[in-house]
Amino acid sequence: MRRRADVAKAWQRGLQEPATPVAEGIRRFHSDRRRVLVFVTVFVTWMLGRRVRRFTNQGKPSRVVHGTVIEVVWTRRPARTLAGIAVPSFTLLYSVDERVEPGMTVKVVGHQWYWTYEYAEREEGREFESYMLPEEERGPGGRRRLEVDKRRRRPMETQRRRIVTAADVLHSWAVPSLGIKIDACPGRLNQVARYVSRPGVYYGQCSEICGVNHGFMPIVVQVDTVRGFTQRRETRGKE
Repeated sequence: MRRRADVAKAWQRGLQEPATPVAEGIRRFHSDRRRVLVFVTVFVTWMLGRRVRRFTNQGKPSRVVHGTVIEVVWTRRPARTLAGIAVPSFTLLYSVDERVEPGMTVKVVGHQWYWTYEYAEREEGREFESYMLPEEERGPGGRRRLEVDKRRRRPMETQRRRIVTAADVLHSWAVPSLGIKIDACPGRLNQVARYVSRPGVYYGQCSEICGVNHGFMPIVVQVDTVRGFTQRRETRGKE
C-alpha cells in the first residue's frame, strides 16, 4: 500500500487528514462548529446592519426597543446553541482522555533539542534518540526540517500508549494527523493512547517554545500494517 505523507502543504486550508478515530472526531467537530459560527456571524451582522440602516433613514431609533417576547427569544436561542455545542464537545473531550488497556507502551522524553523513545515491552527492550536530519543528508522528497534520522515505528490497528515527560524544560509532543498534542513536563508523566486506523508516515513538531532550537525538534511516526511490522521486527531480531 502506498503511504501518504500526512504533513501540512503549501497554501493548505483546513486540518490534515485524520488517521485516528479521535482525529476524525476533532475534524468533524471543527467543521460542524464552523457552520454554526458562520450562521451566527452572518445573522448578527445582518441584524446590526438593518438596525443601523433603519436608524439612518428614519432619523430615529427602531420602535422595537423593548419587549418580553423578543428578550426571551434572544436569550433562549443562544442558550440552546451553546448547549448544542457543549454536548458533543464533552463527548470528544472524554474520548481524548479515554484510557484503555494498551497493546504497546512507549515512553517519550523531550530534551533540548531532540526526542528519546523508550519501549517498555520486553520484546522491544530498546531505546533510541531521534534528531532532525541535516539538510545535506535529506534525500529527494524529504521534508525540510521535518525528517529525522530515526523514525518511530508502530503497527496499525493496535492501541498504543505514550508516556510523555521531559528531561530539562517544557516540550510538547504533537502530531496533528493522530490528534495528539500532549505536554512534556519535567518531573511529571502524562499519557495518551491512540488507535491508528491506517498506515502512513505522520509528521509533527514540538509545539512548546522550549528554547533557541525549538523549531528543530520534528517528530516522524511511521505506521505499518501488523504483518509488515512483525516481519520487520523478526528480521531485526535475526540480525
